[in-house]
Amino acid sequence: MLLVGNGALITRDPENPFIKDGCVAINGTSINSVGATAEMRAKYPAAKFIDAKGGLIMPGFINSHMHFYSTFSRGMNVPGEPAQDFSGVLEKLWWRLDKALTLRDCYYSAITALVDAVKCGCTTVIDHHASPHAVSGSLCEVAKAAREAGIRTSTCYEVSDRDGQKIAYEGIKENIAFLDWAERENDPMISGKFGLHASFTLSDQTLEKCREAMNGRRDGFHVHVAEGPSDEADCAAKYGKRIVERFNDFGLTGPSSIFVHCIHIDEGERALLKETGTAVAHNPESNMGNAVGAAKITELMAGGITLGLGTDGYVCDMLQSYKMGNALCKHASRHPNSGWGELPAMLFGNNAEIAERAFPVKLGKLKDGYAADVIVLDYSAPTELSDKNINGHLLFGASARSVVTTIANGKILMKDRKLTELDAEEIYAKARERAKEVWKRL
Repeated sequence: MLLVGNGALITRDPENPFIKDGCVAINGTSINSVGATAEMRAKYPAAKFIDAKGGLIMPGFINSHMHFYSTFSRGMNVPGEPAQDFSGVLEKLWWRLDKALTLRDCYYSAITALVDAVKCGCTTVIDHHASPHAVSGSLCEVAKAAREAGIRTSTCYEVSDRDGQKIAYEGIKENIAFLDWAERENDPMISGKFGLHASFTLSDQTLEKCREAMNGRRDGFHVHVAEGPSDEADCAAKYGKRIVERFNDFGLTGPSSIFVHCIHIDEGERALLKETGTAVAHNPESNMGNAVGAAKITELMAGGITLGLGTDGYVCDMLQSYKMGNALCKHASRHPNSGWGELPAMLFGNNAEIAERAFPVKLGKLKDGYAADVIVLDYSAPTELSDKNINGHLLFGASARSVVTTIANGKILMKDRKLTELDAEEIYAKARERAKEVWKRL
């Protein structure tokens, strides 16, 4: 038995949301119970005790859309003229970077990002991978890194026609091979989806092959949708329909699928997402950085769509995405009250619901029977703290550097800001070596 106590316990359980001096009891990989620190220590006197020292005790963060492979872009000087629009960003940066990756690079870009995830208190990540010149086996390299890091990870391969039909078909095979491997492994910490890039890089022929490959499977699809306005324009010109309609025709919608961004979809597409139970992942920092616009998150959530929060490879820091999302919502709507309810619901509620569709566990709460994903933040509130205002404290007071302890699936991955499972300096040193070679290949 492991106890984490002597802190403000934020359970995210509406029946028991806040315990001023609280403690969570962990039995193996799941939460046994929560209560007052004194009560829990008396109940389990022989248990190991982690002292939160008056900080915050919370469920681990969940990231509903991430690109581990983006890690090697940090600090990179992209050759040539700067991109002038989103298409240029893809062509000049991301589609050159992913082609430069080897299988070993796939592992090191993933493990480096996972070090950051542990440090940021992120215990579950839904990843989306691409490496067109190293397709076969790439997802197992990502899974290997995830296992070593101890982070619950779902991954997939990004099928696209942009590098030719042969590589597109290799991507289809990689997705199915990994889904089969994950089923054989039966590891509750590793799962897969079927990855796709976006409508404008996917022909009907390729989508038909994807549908055939996934016939009878329930793993779901993970695909970018209407990130830039040109994606919808391309779909209308080529196929005479909107993107969500096109993807629905090929069976890509459904409760197990994640449609990423959905910035430029219309009311009819929102209704179709609601009807099919398809989840959406919002990525505010990426959307701002790529100057593609702002998703209508108020309309998406009011329409009954399960809207989660991701980082799109920019960072592993969900608190930063939370802060960015709040600001972008206000800025885009030109209303200072926007985002107060939507962003917490996305990060603390909907991300758990989306992740539960990918893993056989209950997530997002410190409650009996839920996965033992617990973090401690070194945050001493300068004003009153309660379940009524905790989201405001996290928005304006705490940061990822406040995270001092990270526990995922009952395993202590970081304690007092020191990693217990990974050697960060060794990983960073090897990653720098790999990155140099990747940059040369660009």
